[in-house]
Amino acid sequence: MFRSTSLRLAAVYTLMFSIAVVVLGALTLFTTRQALSADVDARIRAESAALVQEFRTEGLPGVLGAVRERDRTPGALNYGLEGPGTRAMAGRLAGAKAPLGWSVLRIAQPGGELEPIRVYTSRLPGDLRLVVGDDLDRIETLDGAVIRGFGWAFVGVVLLGVGGGYAFSRDIHRRLAAISATAEAIIDGDLGSRVPLRGSDDDLDRLAATFNRMLDRIAALMETLKQVSNDIAHDMRTPLTRLRQKLETGLAQPGERGQALESALTDLDAILETFAALLRIAQIQSGARRAAFRPTDLSAVAQTVVEAFSPSAEDARQTLTLEATGPVLIEGDPELLTQMLVNLVENALRHAGAGSRIRVRASSNGSGAQLTVIDNGPGVPAAERERLFDRFYRLERSRSTPGSGLGLALVSAVAELHGAEVKLAGANPGLEACVTFARPPPRATDSRR
Repeated sequence: MFRSTSLRLAAVYTLMFSIAVVVLGALTLFTTRQALSADVDARIRAESAALVQEFRTEGLPGVLGAVRERDRTPGALNYGLEGPGTRAMAGRLAGAKAPLGWSVLRIAQPGGELEPIRVYTSRLPGDLRLVVGDDLDRIETLDGAVIRGFGWAFVGVVLLGVGGGYAFSRDIHRRLAAISATAEAIIDGDLGSRVPLRGSDDDLDRLAATFNRMLDRIAALMETLKQVSNDIAHDMRTPLTRLRQKLETGLAQPGERGQALESALTDLDAILETFAALLRIAQIQSGARRAAFRPTDLSAVAQTVVEAFSPSAEDARQTLTLEATGPVLIEGDPELLTQMLVNLVENALRHAGAGSRIRVRASSNGSGAQLTVIDNGPGVPAAERERLFDRFYRLERSRSTPGSGLGLALVSAVAELHGAEVKLAGANPGLEACVTFARPPPRATDSRR
């Protein structure tokens, strides 16, 4: 913990605040001393001017009386009246031989201590000198109080900085240690380990929540990978075994070798298509295709798909129609969106049956856009609708039809890449597959640009 960044930051902030206290104390001391000194000087100058005026009006006797009276008044200033040759005439400061103007004298006290006094000496007619002064004890007393106050403040800042920094670093260390321990547990194979949250919603709590969501995503991907591996091992066993049997038949019966090889190639193509679909789903789920996002019109995508599959629908005595009233713009990958809709339409055409009607609808509202494929075929039981998005999952009645069970898994992957939600619902009769894009569609000006 003593090597932690948080403790070093706390030490730096403590040092900065300590320096700030010292600078503030020095400024306060200087400002206060200047203000008090200016007040003392103003008081001395005013008193000296008053006594000079007294001399002009009352003469020497008036000044002598005034000085003697003021000198006996408690709390008054200090005075001195000197004759020619700095002869003491009256007042405590008489005979101090202060120079003309401003100066500081040190007068001995009864206890032997020297008291600093700020004095102003002015010349009077008749070679007389008037000295008026004020002691500086209260300025020095205030200086001492300011220094002591800021000294205690400095000590308090240092103590609070050290104590608070230690407590802060200890708390940060504990929480980072919890994150580190969780990472170590995951490295050791415990994918269910998560960082504990305090519920304070501070930076570290939000970091821990993000970390946990990342771990949930990793765990889900690992589980998906495990499930895919199991599904591949299970679903590929049958076509590979059939392929081997056909090749063995061709080797055992030379007359049927060509037919066996042709059938084996057909099975091999189906297996390769399955692996290609798995790789495509993995590529989509990795998010690598987001770079191809651009403003895309779902109505145009739907029209392209409907026009491409209309001849196949007519051959199967099915009706394929488009329902779109205008542009439906979203940010997406046109190629992936087209592939997603192709899979939905192929799924409907394959399982709805002859004479069925399939509708493709592109619509939008204030909050997003929808792409829907509706058929009036036999539909899917509610309990099995969500499982149709699992890789290789097929209904029992659909196992006799061509397909690998990856079409709707690819639809789910494309929808997730686009931040959309895909749901299957009953159409009474039939099935409705709806992809809802929650993001607001871009403006038409963005599409043109």
